[in-house]
Amino acid sequence: MSLPNLAPIRELYVSYDSAQKLKHEAGDLPSWDLSPRQICDLELLMTGGFYPLKGFLTEADYDGVVDGMRTASGALWPIPVTLDVSEKFAAGIEPGQDIALRDQEGVILAILSVTDKWVPDKVREAERVFGANDLAHPGVNYLHHVAGPVYLGGPVTGIQPPVHYDFKARRDTPNELRAYFRKLGWRKVVAFQTRNPLHRAHQELTFRAAREAQANLLIHPVVGMTKPGDVDHFTRVRCYEAVLDKYPASTTTMSLLNLAMRMAGPREALWHGLIRRNHGCTHFIVGRDHAGPGKNSHGRDFYGPYEAQELFKTHEAEIGIEMLDFKHMVYVQEKAQYFPSNEVPDGGTVLDISGTELRRRLREGLEIPDWFSFPEVVAELRRTSPPRSKQGFTVFFTGLSGSGKSTIANALMVKLMEMGGRPVTLLDGDVVRKHLSSELGFSKEHRDINIRRIGYVASEITKNGGIAICAPIAPYAATRRAVREMVEASGAFIEVHVATSVEECERRDRKGLYKLAREGKIKEFTGISDPYEVPENPELRVETENAEVDNCAHQVILKLEQMGLIRA
Repeated sequence: MSLPNLAPIRELYVSYDSAQKLKHEAGDLPSWDLSPRQICDLELLMTGGFYPLKGFLTEADYDGVVDGMRTASGALWPIPVTLDVSEKFAAGIEPGQDIALRDQEGVILAILSVTDKWVPDKVREAERVFGANDLAHPGVNYLHHVAGPVYLGGPVTGIQPPVHYDFKARRDTPNELRAYFRKLGWRKVVAFQTRNPLHRAHQELTFRAAREAQANLLIHPVVGMTKPGDVDHFTRVRCYEAVLDKYPASTTTMSLLNLAMRMAGPREALWHGLIRRNHGCTHFIVGRDHAGPGKNSHGRDFYGPYEAQELFKTHEAEIGIEMLDFKHMVYVQEKAQYFPSNEVPDGGTVLDISGTELRRRLREGLEIPDWFSFPEVVAELRRTSPPRSKQGFTVFFTGLSGSGKSTIANALMVKLMEMGGRPVTLLDGDVVRKHLSSELGFSKEHRDINIRRIGYVASEITKNGGIAICAPIAPYAATRRAVREMVEASGAFIEVHVATSVEECERRDRKGLYKLAREGKIKEFTGISDPYEVPENPELRVETENAEVDNCAHQVILKLEQMGLIRA
């Protein structure tokens, strides 16, 4: 491997004076408020983290990247970096126009000179980039249910970086890291990518990688968007800082990467390598099932365990960074030390704790042994992951109008209040409509907005240790999934499908809504003129026909006890 080129990399920012002029002129331009993922992408475009990209991909670049991992000019680039917008916004934009790109507070960050506008084939993008058009993949779900339907492409003119109020001293641009390595005389640098807390096996792994490459070590965790359900980056960074003094200060540094991961497995590994090359690194640790999202809808892994390493190896020379393959480290009891799993001494007793087992121990307040993790890391994790019986949670009832959701939810609320221990809030559909969503109608768009509002409030209740009970119809699986992801960032989410047939709901209908729907007097009525997407894998399915309300509520109580969320 040749010595690194630590000369400054091209950024997309203009001078301070030019930026002030552009800010003044931008008042007359159409403005697009960037999503959190788009802010991550824009920052790395402007700082040179996404070099050689000069902006959001054009249609020709996009086609080349999706189909063959190359831009129209032939540069290796495996992940589409596109500006997705709404149909309404796109209707007022034509190629040749400039638009202002703003953060969520309206602060202008950049100007996009639009050269291309197109409607992508998202099924093709999912199949080529992620390997399958499977909504169990978080990247595919984002593509279909979060990303806008129209893409805009063109060069970006950077005005100012996004503001970060947290861990400022730990955030470095590619040029700042290159200057740091140059100043210290670091000629070889191994980058370690992570979105999880560091435990003792990770420390041993990184030690070995640095020794193998005879290089210095950059711990380079992602603090942008990762996989839904991951430990939040505030907790993770505190864990990293707690462990950093276990490394020799003269050989190791840490910097935070504001990257929005796609969890695209092999392609993502290449992407991570290109980004680390731009940050001045010479070596990169590629993990087993690197950036894998877990199981597909058939219960199998999306990617093979070594697919990422194999693809990276074929492009290693072109990327300009050397791969170090991740070795699975296990603790050997008799030796009281870690070994690669393929180097365990004969007769050695292997001890290991999986991520699932770690979460169970945290959830149930069980011991986490010192051989597995550092006491400082465990203490940080326990602060933000208390035992389940002390966490907030959301019970989310879904079912047809008249299925009995509200009745069971009320009974459950009373039972939980009788038990005590946590505040309980009922977010019933009709009550929310009155107090939170009174201006909304019943179109699909407005129903989605209503459910997302309920989800947001439930997530805040859950985050603060309370119990939220929600009882909307929530007919669409994608919206229920979005609510689940909001809540599971802070606590448990229990989906309860109240599985009452439409015939029984119609028989119970005291308001006459089904009759009006069948007569066409109520449009888009769930179960009659609009579909109800039955939950495939709810935590609990409750049958209400020929069942007492008390018994249905008790089934939920038993499920909560089984999950460790309440104690009998």
